[in-house]
Amino acid sequence: MTSLPELLRSSARQYPNHNAIIQDGVKLTFAEFDRQSDCVAAGLIERGIKKSDRVALYTINSAEFAIAYVGILKASATVVPVNLLQNPMEMEFVLQDAGAIAIIYNGLFESTVSGLMANLDCIKLAVSIDPQPDCTVSWVDLISNSGQPGVVDIDSEVELAVILYTSGTTGRPKGAMLSHSNLVSNVRSAGQAMKIRPGEDILLVVLPMFHAFAATVGMLTPLAHGCAFVPVVKFDPSLVAQTIDRVKATIFLGVPSMYTVFLRLKPETVVLFHSLRFCLSGGAALPVEVLTQFESKFGIPVYEGDGPTECSPVTCLNPIGGLTKPGTVGLPIPNVEMKIVDDTGNQLAAGQVGEIAVRGPNVMRGYLHLPEETEAVMREGWFLTGDLGTEDEDGYFSIVDRKKDLVIVNGMNVYPRMIEEVLYGLQYIKEVAVVGQPHKTHGEIPVAYVALDDGADLSETDIRAWCLERLGKHQVPRKFYFMQSLPKNATGKILKRELSKRGEIERGVEL
Repeated sequence: MTSLPELLRSSARQYPNHNAIIQDGVKLTFAEFDRQSDCVAAGLIERGIKKSDRVALYTINSAEFAIAYVGILKASATVVPVNLLQNPMEMEFVLQDAGAIAIIYNGLFESTVSGLMANLDCIKLAVSIDPQPDCTVSWVDLISNSGQPGVVDIDSEVELAVILYTSGTTGRPKGAMLSHSNLVSNVRSAGQAMKIRPGEDILLVVLPMFHAFAATVGMLTPLAHGCAFVPVVKFDPSLVAQTIDRVKATIFLGVPSMYTVFLRLKPETVVLFHSLRFCLSGGAALPVEVLTQFESKFGIPVYEGDGPTECSPVTCLNPIGGLTKPGTVGLPIPNVEMKIVDDTGNQLAAGQVGEIAVRGPNVMRGYLHLPEETEAVMREGWFLTGDLGTEDEDGYFSIVDRKKDLVIVNGMNVYPRMIEEVLYGLQYIKEVAVVGQPHKTHGEIPVAYVALDDGADLSETDIRAWCLERLGKHQVPRKFYFMQSLPKNATGKILKRELSKRGEIERGVEL
């Protein structure tokens, strides 16, 4: 299989004068993107970066992120994206674990990088975009060359393109090793499943590009198909709406919390979304009520899909323009297989709840330095996702919950997502998350953390009555905790582990 640089060079040759990136009114053509990323590659090679070296990328959504990302690949090195929300200790662990010898970073993070450099011996080269006075090498210096990195042979099946670190909600982050063939396969399959229009579509990307979803679907997929993408630094719903209208974006990538926020936009903003062909939702389960309300308000279809970082990440999607099933994550995309298995690996019948397993050329080569953890999630070529789900008679998959989030009440399985779906159907509930809490009598009980719309007058009694009408008694949350907003990660996914920690502290559990 071809490598990522080969795939992207081919796209640039086919669409040299098409826009590759649109940012703040500035348009970068494919020819210019190809040239600038070549300059990054040549600059890195001149400064000693060799084949398979790890180069960290620590910057905001921007054209420079994409240029640096592809430039690192063209130098035959491996990209290590850094989560912008990690604290310095977590960053130190990631850079040390990956063995990064260089870092390209945004000037906004100069002080953090200075601290990292002081504590890490592995980093030999630091390149600052928008440089501050104390930076070692500036971006301008890096790309001031002839732009001829030379041709380096890349074994796409073996050599790593990216090491993506998982969120680490259950311990230290794990580095998922993704080869060139993993990503090329997923980019091609995602483009086919999305029915992307080569040379025509414009994707708006406000999800953080260091994350697998935004990197593969929002950046690499359009670049591989001659389409433009529009990087947006942060999620401001009004700004996003105005940008969609200004650039005439045709595809929007979001997570459920974003669609919830869009519902609160004023009616006059609806017209700003009209250039969109469709929206994609991933990263977490999209409540059916939110999907229905968004499509009703904006008149734009939302297609839900899914996939873990370890799968590059896309595994499934509701068919674009075909039969969609709200509440499901759709059908496996081309070249990806999925099935539902029990704890011993046996495939389950339609409708039965089990763990979702995935097989295909998109599945990672393993976790860096963690052979036992890799072995634990791989079974005869199938990756065990940790998601509990079902497959229906038509082959559509649904995610019931994370396996680790399952709550067992008096020996009965209670799925938090089912409770959350019911709660999202109640007016004035903005955000909700249900977690399990230990209980002496019942083993565990479900508890709900709720954030209400501003000014909403909704009591615990009201919410409990709503639940009692729609859930079994053992499923009704025993406690409700009201919060201004729920904790989230960089992609807007609610962090249930943080809520569980909060509950442990309140119960006096030593952490």
